[in-house]
Amino acid sequence: MKPSGWLPRVGGAAWLALGLAAGWGGEGKALAGDRVKLPAARVAGGMSVAEALATRRSRRSFTEEPLHLAAAGQLLWAAQGLSDQRHGLRTCPSAGATYPLEAYLVAGAVTGLPAGVYRYLPASHELIMVRAGDVRRAVAAAALGQEMLAVAPATLVLAAEYGRTARRYGARAPRYVQMEVGHAGENVYLQCVALGLGTCAVGAFDDAELKAALGIAEEPLYLLPIGRPR
Repeated sequence: MKPSGWLPRVGGAAWLALGLAAGWGGEGKALAGDRVKLPAARVAGGMSVAEALATRRSRRSFTEEPLHLAAAGQLLWAAQGLSDQRHGLRTCPSAGATYPLEAYLVAGAVTGLPAGVYRYLPASHELIMVRAGDVRRAVAAAALGQEMLAVAPATLVLAAEYGRTARRYGARAPRYVQMEVGHAGENVYLQCVALGLGTCAVGAFDDAELKAALGIAEEPLYLLPIGRPR
């Protein structure tokens, strides 16, 4: 399956301008706290939900083709983006709209984006850098050596701050949070199919080692390596 035609192929000069605007500096170095505005998510057209459901599979082998920034943004929007700006509602259901999930992008080979770990900001559809550098090998090591995480151009991480939901639902919160991450993960699967990409949900990892590799405080629940299926 070919990638959706709407994905932009932006020239080097435009990416340089984007980098300078994000504060990467004249030497092209990215720093923690730098922000990147993502291309607007597409909300109409493309593959039907029925077709995506029929062709959805877990993919564990990827080519070396880089991931477009627009595709990364579309996948993050599918996982946790806003579907209703006025009321702040997101693309997947959340118990009491408590939204305990945080989405992170581990970027290794994303067109126009310096390698690093980025947190997704749903309200502004932006990325903010958490850690500079390519940490894919460290992520794969934390995930019991699963090589696909080192090879895929990017990995989407879904993590949770359980307290957001627990403040409203108490001891019931873990169940609701785990239901929610399942919703978000399936959104990513279906969006991957629609973009001609592949993913595989990974839950086998050492929590503490993964948090250290990513530089995050929330509890990681899902790793979703993203790339062109081989």
